[in-house]
Amino acid sequence: MSLPVDRHALDESFGRQQVPSEERRSRIRRMFDSIAPRYDLMNDLMSFGIHRLWKRRLARRCDGLYGVVVDLAGGTGDVARLLDGCGRRVIVCDPSVPMMQSGRRPADKRIRWLAGEAEALPFADGSVDLLTIAFGIRNVTKLAAALAEIERVLAPGGRFVCLEFSRPTWWLAPFYDLYSALVIPRLGAAVARAPGAYQYLIESIRRFPDQREFAGLIEAAGFTDVHWENLSFGIACLHFGSKAR
Repeated sequence: MSLPVDRHALDESFGRQQVPSEERRSRIRRMFDSIAPRYDLMNDLMSFGIHRLWKRRLARRCDGLYGVVVDLAGGTGDVARLLDGCGRRVIVCDPSVPMMQSGRRPADKRIRWLAGEAEALPFADGSVDLLTIAFGIRNVTKLAAALAEIERVLAPGGRFVCLEFSRPTWWLAPFYDLYSALVIPRLGAAVARAPGAYQYLIESIRRFPDQREFAGLIEAAGFTDVHWENLSFGIACLHFGSKAR
């Protein structure tokens, strides 16, 4: 697959601005810390609750996979709860402690919560059987380094499943762009009191590689059996990869 993505520009973008990668990292961390209390509510409002259906699809695609499961950028734990079950030891790993604190519930007794960044995962080589990430991969500071780390911590034959916003089909794209530009930042201002954070959200989606380009980056990181599955006509996409045995 061709790789037309400018990885350097992607790693140093914050919305429409180009900033040093460490500044991008700091801004994203502060942003998620600040919106943590209203994060799940905003996701429900922005997507009309459809993000929950997408996450359930992710969980169903993980049926039959057991062992140590890491939900990277797991935030408030909504995906981890879907993955939690017999035969699995589920760990939420997220750089934002306030985000994890806002979502943690007394019933989450079997789920472990661990602070960590995608570019330096706090797991040993080959120690994870399944790693998932939902709407977090585009917020890493260095995308290639994050994918390399994911490949490192997965056991041979381990699976990588990523849910991320992508490019909707041609007939839907104009309506989706209009909704994104006019509605989401206003919701961010009214509900989360953080219009800038949700303007960043829109710009980060627009800058992120499309389905084919991101699949190419996953392959470049050493994964096999790389493929994707569009959701809601491409508004979101599930990406899959396996670590070579």
